[in-house]
Amino acid sequence: MDDILIWASYRGQTLARTVRGMMYYRRALEVQCYEDMKSEQGYTLADLGGDESARSKAIADVKFTYVVACQLYGMHKASKDSRERGLYENILNLMLTYPALRIAYIDEKEVPLPNGKMEKHYYSVLVKGDDEEIYRVKLPGKPTEVGEGKPNNQNHAIIFTRGEALQAIDMNQDNYLEESFKMRNLLEEFLIKHGKSKPTILGVREHIFTGRVRFHYGHPDVFDRIFHITRGGISKASKVINLSEDIFAGFNSTLRQGNVTHHEYIQLGKGRDVGMNQISNFEAKVANGNGEQTLCRDVHRLGHRFDFYRMLSMYFTTVGFYFNSMVAVLTVYVFLYGRLYLVLSGLEKSILQDPRIKNIKPFANALATQSVFQLGTLLILPMIMEVGLEKGFGKALAEFIIMQLQLAPMFFTFHLGTKTHYYGRTILHGGAKYRGTGRGFVVRHAKFAENYRMYSRSHFVKALELLILLVVYLAYGSSYRSSSLYVYVTISMWFLVFCWLFAPFIFNPSCFEWHKMVDDWTDWWKWMNNRGGIGLAPEQSWEAWWIYALSWLVIGIVLVSLKVVSLGREKFVTKFQLVFRILKGIVFLVLIGLMVVIFVGFDLAVSDVGASVLAFIPTGWFILLMAQVCGPLFRRLVIEPLGVLCCSCCRGGACRGPCCAKLRQRSGAVLRKIGPWDSIQEMARMYEYTMGILIFLPIAVLSWFPFMSEFQTRLLFNQAFSRGLQISRILAGQDGRGTITK
Repeated sequence: MDDILIWASYRGQTLARTVRGMMYYRRALEVQCYEDMKSEQGYTLADLGGDESARSKAIADVKFTYVVACQLYGMHKASKDSRERGLYENILNLMLTYPALRIAYIDEKEVPLPNGKMEKHYYSVLVKGDDEEIYRVKLPGKPTEVGEGKPNNQNHAIIFTRGEALQAIDMNQDNYLEESFKMRNLLEEFLIKHGKSKPTILGVREHIFTGRVRFHYGHPDVFDRIFHITRGGISKASKVINLSEDIFAGFNSTLRQGNVTHHEYIQLGKGRDVGMNQISNFEAKVANGNGEQTLCRDVHRLGHRFDFYRMLSMYFTTVGFYFNSMVAVLTVYVFLYGRLYLVLSGLEKSILQDPRIKNIKPFANALATQSVFQLGTLLILPMIMEVGLEKGFGKALAEFIIMQLQLAPMFFTFHLGTKTHYYGRTILHGGAKYRGTGRGFVVRHAKFAENYRMYSRSHFVKALELLILLVVYLAYGSSYRSSSLYVYVTISMWFLVFCWLFAPFIFNPSCFEWHKMVDDWTDWWKWMNNRGGIGLAPEQSWEAWWIYALSWLVIGIVLVSLKVVSLGREKFVTKFQLVFRILKGIVFLVLIGLMVVIFVGFDLAVSDVGASVLAFIPTGWFILLMAQVCGPLFRRLVIEPLGVLCCSCCRGGACRGPCCAKLRQRSGAVLRKIGPWDSIQEMARMYEYTMGILIFLPIAVLSWFPFMSEFQTRLLFNQAFSRGLQISRILAGQDGRGTITK
């Protein structure tokens, strides 16, 4: 079993794989020491005795130290939970397997004070071997509470390192023995001037051992330890601001007269997220970090000190990519809202009827050509050139074709929306936070409700907004009807809407299997109808998720029909179900009667109904957004003070007893009943129902066809995995519902 665990660990993004890779450095040092001790007579390694072997190991231990910053090691050690205890034992086995490995963790101790009270003290502890403690350093407080977890985890452990060079390694990285032999050559670069000064950070490339390729700043870089430890360390750990602590290390080094260089002759392994939701979480985290970089003083200072060309390089490699992505999406909004204004105001029609405007076809053809080449073909040239220089232009062309077959445009268009949403939200509101991605084995099916919660506000709502704009533009616009320019101008926008709505499901394994689709529908319907309550998580109830997302919603418009239904449910659903159903029927008949009167008496057409619906949808959503803004203010100014002021024991002061909490809860319930809370909640539920069904229906239709599941499996996974998946289903004897048949 231990061999199986090790075998599986070396094929995932685990600590065991990273430790094995880093320990190649020590093995390479031993071999290089053997070579250096060879005599001029040409003795081989076998001719050297035990003394030379022990000496080589001792020299390797002097030159190499590997410290793993595992802040939860002490909690796992003291825990009674079998899973956490197993994590502790696994790390202990790693230290026994690799004697040069050290573990640094944060230890918490409760110490009695002279007055009899207990106080928590925090220590940074270094252990080795069979959990043997080497050093214990008292800390002024808990490091992870004053800043981000990862940089503070690095900062508390850096005191246990030694030497002049320090390499920072992520837990999803690997190394190779042949690359370890080059470390001695790489460290020589610290002694060579690159430009005007010697380097302070040596950047090296990463070899991506996971299949899907994305670009982001990694952690195989080697720091000049003496330079950085006297200038604030390798990680800036301020809360929220320095979320992307790795890039701030480069900012910090450059602002203090350092020099960052890059060297291609050495590489380290790097694992990346390969699941759709994992990648989205990572993109969200990096986009949040770039938003904070845009607002930070470091980038401002660097921009003032760089020359023009270096400033352009810094812009492109840091915040520029995310800013350009946001501008590209905002351009679509500006274009569609501009066309909407021209269409609905009648200005477009008057322009077209102007006798001075004639023969605009050449202009239309020029716009179409610009749309195809400048916004389409030219954007792929950087990728073709980069891959062509590394692997040859034939290989680059082949990879480009394969990327199209694997739906890469859909994948990256979807994540264009992820970058835009989280980058723009950070610019406007701040609040960047770390998002754990897991990096586990991700060949699993994500439920529809999970995807809906994750992408509803970032992609689905925005896509439906663009869809409504495109429909209005198509229905009322007339400027491009006689030419092909409409297709060239709007095809990319339709494609954007399609990607934002359906990419999470196309890249979701087993999404088009019928029984999975049925389970997803049942799970989503249960989530939508489950009532919220105290202690109910957002993953269990739409109502809890919606309240969590939109706070307390209060507006001045009372929707009469929804209010009647909600009051009827509260009064009659438990005792008088027949009366409640009759009440709902009366409301429905009244609405139908009003529609008939309007159709007959006012010559209402079906197209007018469609136009009214198109107008009502964004109006209702605007009401909900306004409620989102007003809700927290109403709760703070009305509900909470009412609960305090009405309590006799508090006498208008701060809350002191449990009666205050009860009264505040009752007052909030009363205000929700007399206000439009229930009506707005039903209105929001209607929106969520409609949006979910519109997205779910195409998936359900495609799930009827068995070949769609096979096509998706072949698309998402390589041929060997697809064949293994099919064989596993046959051997398991699974029926249509995934149960094992007799």
